[in-house]
Amino acid sequence: MNKNPVAAAEALRKLRAGNARFVDGDRCIDTYLGHTKLDQHLEGQSPYAVILGCSDSRVPIEIIFDVGLGDLFVIRVAGNIVAPSLIGSIELAAETFGTRLVIVMGHTGCGAVDLTLQTLKNPDEENSLHVNAIVEQIRAAVEGLLNDETSADYDDLMDKAVRANVRASADQLRSGSGTLERLISEAGLTIIGAEYSLETGVVQFFDGVPASG
Repeated sequence: MNKNPVAAAEALRKLRAGNARFVDGDRCIDTYLGHTKLDQHLEGQSPYAVILGCSDSRVPIEIIFDVGLGDLFVIRVAGNIVAPSLIGSIELAAETFGTRLVIVMGHTGCGAVDLTLQTLKNPDEENSLHVNAIVEQIRAAVEGLLNDETSADYDDLMDKAVRANVRASADQLRSGSGTLERLISEAGLTIIGAEYSLETGVVQFFDGVPASG
């Protein structure tokens, strides 16, 4: 285990700074140079943040945070859902590498969230067994929004559903693993929900952000 893990607050600062560079087009030269020094990573890893994000090809996590090799422990799955193997991956990083910040990151225009809403609106349409497993994970987080009169506009509904899905996944991690619960209470592990904008490139951290963050 990393004996000097990066504190969650510092890790969040690094992510904010990296995303700002990405948005400004001012990429860090060390990020590029780091990709040429493969031998420096042979002895192990000490990522300062875990990112559970969507598999969408328009959301390349290492690029939008302008990081190099070994900086992030990235887990990607359609709809940034939480499943047992994904929880295990996060536990591995937190326990083995001492990573103290976990980000659950959705994004605007998420196809998995859109598919879930369309499935709820048109229940006669069928998905494959495995796609439906993703839809069912998202369903509980978003189905209540369909009865919200303020979400009559579909774009507005999508915006709310993306964030509701992020919050649900973050809550699952906070309360669905004894290991993560212990690390939250005893070791400063912090789990934050975020959203990436396809339109602007900006990542907004909006759920579980510490008052000092």
